[in-house]
Amino acid sequence: MAELGPGEGMATDVAEQAEGYARLLDAGLAPIAAVSRRIAELKPRFVLFTARGTSDHAALFAAYLTEIRLGIPTGLASPSAITVYGARPDLRDALVVGVSQSGGSPDLTEVVRVARDAGAHTLAVTNNPDSPLADIAEMHVDVLAGKERAVAATKTYTAELMALLLLVESVRGIDAADRAELDRLPELARGVLADPTATQLAARYRFADRLVTTGRGYAYPTARETALKLMETSYLSALAFSGADLLHGPLAMADPDVPVLAVVGDGPGGKAMGEVLGRLAERRADVLTVGSGAAPANAVRIPTPRVDERFSPLLDILPLQQLALSLAIARGEDPDAPRGLKKVTETL
Repeated sequence: MAELGPGEGMATDVAEQAEGYARLLDAGLAPIAAVSRRIAELKPRFVLFTARGTSDHAALFAAYLTEIRLGIPTGLASPSAITVYGARPDLRDALVVGVSQSGGSPDLTEVVRVARDAGAHTLAVTNNPDSPLADIAEMHVDVLAGKERAVAATKTYTAELMALLLLVESVRGIDAADRAELDRLPELARGVLADPTATQLAARYRFADRLVTTGRGYAYPTARETALKLMETSYLSALAFSGADLLHGPLAMADPDVPVLAVVGDGPGGKAMGEVLGRLAERRADVLTVGSGAAPANAVRIPTPRVDERFSPLLDILPLQQLALSLAIARGEDPDAPRGLKKVTETL
């Protein structure tokens, strides 16, 4: 088999995401619904997600969903509290969810093991049903993404988003309107991926030294994942802030020489970005907005389809992945194999 050129693996992974959505809606929904029914029966008093890297951003999205849609207090666990400091918190009646593409991270496996011993119900969300994390957890959800070619995660990230979305919504109960909108996502994703705007914009940021990404609510995980992709593929100094946090001290770094990538939908989170965009305009910042929300007159924009804000992260991240891919290649890098990175995080 011919060796792939720089970025060809990541490009193929990115292109397969619409099919990944369709696969989860078809083959994945029934097993996810079965896990959701079990969670509903257990009635956890709170939920803790534990993850690393890209999966941590998917977990953050799920945390927003769980609190907003299910009304259950939710947080992100600090694995080092258990693996480094030996903490043994009281987790009776909690649901602890480990999110990991490989399922091979020792620290996450240890957190889930300790949580189960401490009385928690445990769930693993992975792309590998035979992994140590899936084996140690009481329940498992397979995100069905298939083998990912590039080290930088793309299709496994969006598969985690979709699986976690279906999990939470199935606990609540997916009505006909939501099911119809979910069924539109694969085709909408194909349309977003066919838009060349993100690729064309890569040259605009080729010589940037640093960037800022920002968003609020459901868009905040997208901002964080975008910053990570830019750092690990183009070696840019990319800082992610919620829109609310950006309005404090970090706003001082915004100027025409520091591009800002803002994820802006037309739901409550996107509307809450209005003041942020206004303040950035006052500072004459170089702003690129991604999403279905309105953009200020001075901003460059990559539009995405208008959907319920819960579903926007599955579309908004796609052009930002394309931007990271094209920017890395423009800067002479190979995003398939970022320097010094491995697919499995082995921190303990």
